[in-house]
Amino acid sequence: MADSSPRLVRAWLDSLSTGVAEFDRDWGPAAAPGLKLAEGGVEVVAPAPAGACAVGREFGYFLGAPGELSFILPLEAGCAVDPARERVYLAGDFNGWQQAVGNPAWLLEPAELEGTPVLRWTGDPARVYWPTLQRFKFVTDEHLWLGLPDDAPNAAREGGNANRLLDATRTGRHLWRFGLGRAVDLAERWTLVSGADRVQLIPEDFFYDLRTDLPLGALTAAEDTVFRLFAPRARSVTLCVCADLAAQDAAHRFPLARRTAAGDASGDAAVWEVILDQNMAGWYYWYLIDGVRDGSRRFDPAVRVLDPYALATVDRGGPGIVLDRGWIGAGDRAFATPDWQDLVIAEAHVRDLTANAPVPATPEERRGFTGLRRWVESPDFYLHRLGVNCVELQPVQEFDNATPEEYHWGYMTNNFFAPESSYALAPAEASGVRELQALVAAFHRRGMAVLLDVVYNHVGLPAHLLQIDRLYYFEQDAAGELANWSGCGNDLRARAAMARRLIIDSCTHLIEAYGVDGFRFDLAELLGVEALREIERALKQVKPDVILIAEPWSFRGHIAGVLRDTGWASWNDGYRDFLREYVVGRGPAERLEYYLRGSPWYYAKWPAQTVNYVESHDDRTWIDVITENPDHNGFVPTENDRRRTHLMAAVLFMSLGIPMVAAGQDFLRSKQGVNNTYQRGDLNALDYHLLEHRRGSHEYFAAWIAFRRGERGRLLRHFTRPGERFFEFFTAAAGAGPLAVIYNADGSAGPVRLLFAVNPTIAPASIPLGRSAAGSWRQLADQERFLSGKAPKAWKAAAALALPALGCGLWVGE
Repeated sequence: MADSSPRLVRAWLDSLSTGVAEFDRDWGPAAAPGLKLAEGGVEVVAPAPAGACAVGREFGYFLGAPGELSFILPLEAGCAVDPARERVYLAGDFNGWQQAVGNPAWLLEPAELEGTPVLRWTGDPARVYWPTLQRFKFVTDEHLWLGLPDDAPNAAREGGNANRLLDATRTGRHLWRFGLGRAVDLAERWTLVSGADRVQLIPEDFFYDLRTDLPLGALTAAEDTVFRLFAPRARSVTLCVCADLAAQDAAHRFPLARRTAAGDASGDAAVWEVILDQNMAGWYYWYLIDGVRDGSRRFDPAVRVLDPYALATVDRGGPGIVLDRGWIGAGDRAFATPDWQDLVIAEAHVRDLTANAPVPATPEERRGFTGLRRWVESPDFYLHRLGVNCVELQPVQEFDNATPEEYHWGYMTNNFFAPESSYALAPAEASGVRELQALVAAFHRRGMAVLLDVVYNHVGLPAHLLQIDRLYYFEQDAAGELANWSGCGNDLRARAAMARRLIIDSCTHLIEAYGVDGFRFDLAELLGVEALREIERALKQVKPDVILIAEPWSFRGHIAGVLRDTGWASWNDGYRDFLREYVVGRGPAERLEYYLRGSPWYYAKWPAQTVNYVESHDDRTWIDVITENPDHNGFVPTENDRRRTHLMAAVLFMSLGIPMVAAGQDFLRSKQGVNNTYQRGDLNALDYHLLEHRRGSHEYFAAWIAFRRGERGRLLRHFTRPGERFFEFFTAAAGAGPLAVIYNADGSAGPVRLLFAVNPTIAPASIPLGRSAAGSWRQLADQERFLSGKAPKAWKAAAALALPALGCGLWVGE
């Protein structure tokens, strides 16, 4: 007869001397399961049921007393819920999912479970059709679905969606806690055995809390150099150094030693170091790391590993270059970073700006920092003429283009400290350090803040962090497969303490060494709200006015609603999608009101928390999205395409929040309908001849930006939210698109008022105005140009405001 005993399926360490075993179903009322380690010398002692908190943390539910089923959400590390601000509901197959939101019968209540604060729902199992297998999830009162840990053992994944499974055969006695006779060394392989079943024993939460405050990297002093690396599961670490790139095959090798003995529970036991008795600035170095060589979390001692704290690198694979921090010095600190509400951002790529720039530069210079600096310093610099006061550069940290000539957007980062080597004229000499410093200073002299687009949610190839410790640094499922909510196949485990420190140290270095003003975090949702809050706190200690912008989504979810209680701004994808629809006549005026107000409350608690945009590097350009031409090819835009672009610009710059344009958007840049151009430098490079051909649209954008940044534009630049009566809206008809709005309708911001009106339809529109519009108005702009230099005549508001097809207007009343 086949053995019907529960099967051992997983096991983990929750400290160096205790662990938990998971079986495929509940262990019966008989004696505890027999457990042992396959490796000798360490005894397994005292197996006992793991307890309600452990079961709930892993599975989201447990069966307590007879007839009492509990669902729990632990309020601990990684939980994005603030129970003082939002309510959480249990939703699943058993209660109609969305219908559970707002129903007090499914509300989770604050509680404490074995000393851990939780949100808990407790009730009769029959209410969830026990014992039928059911899917469930937790959702907030604002319909924010809470994600699952990537290693959730009861996850059911369907396409891009993931839910938990409620299983009547696993109710709590399928998890058993055990002790070990002594602390184990994480560098060794440990295998738990139950009968014929064998599983590898993997460290869990305590492992990701390991950290050190010791300085890391290559640290030079007058007479010595310390090489220090955090590698928590390594058996050995070897340093390779050479003074000449041609001598890499004959590099000197030095073993690193642990700071403290294996089995020490402190983070310093994961730190390896060696001290060499000379200042090695200018030398090249890399590491070889050995450890357990089998299984999905294995080490490969033949792979050369670039130090994650290397301050410069020859290329994506290394070697790193030892630099003296005194030689690096400090970046430009004379520039005053603009207040958030005063920002007008242009997103741009180093090579896109420089490839065709009308300045003298060699082909090598046009590939990187020096060519862009020459263009920034030119009196004709495009972004200066446009009038923006902030540039957001696509990634400039070392990324994984295969050759210096290969074009790449840069969203596959290999090192978080080193400037991109292909953007440097002499990467082997770390020239990129000085060149990036000079570029940032040049932007500052132009009156432009510099934001860096940074990618910390995943890494490029070769994945050096993967070789240092795949388990510690990368999210994985219960089978050891790498998580892929980024779409790039190796999501960083930002909840690991040293992963967070790596991010914070990197940003701090970029602020201090290069003088940058802030960051836009790619796919910030993957880092998690807790990590983003910690990053914010740390960076504001370094630079109190640092600008922090999140791309608040990933393939896993969207966190803009949660970020409103932080100091982060968010890219507003709802704004982007709506305005693309609005200008072609498919968006209601009532929805436009929301975005003109600054996406209040749900998206942005304060206006400068929303970054309003309609085009970025991703996907098609604005003109290719809205063009009337077939195949999304707006290379030769129609007249309606141009008029709709002008309407978009007017709405963008009249919306509360931070406006952002993509470089070239103002002269209707097209990628000829191509959707993903991350390696298409030919399509992405700005064609400045096109700017001349479409100078009218460029000047229209520039005039709006000048107005936005000028004295009258202060009515649009709010850090805190204005009162509800600050705005007064007028629409042509319910559900229609044409709209007019008065800013400062209540006079709270002084005597000046603005009247803005827009008609996205292809027919003339008449918008009825209320009594508050009475008075004298002077027109400043229409859909073609600004009129402020032409001494426009005053206009007495009538009962209705007439607008032409695809038309708009701006008036001032004083």
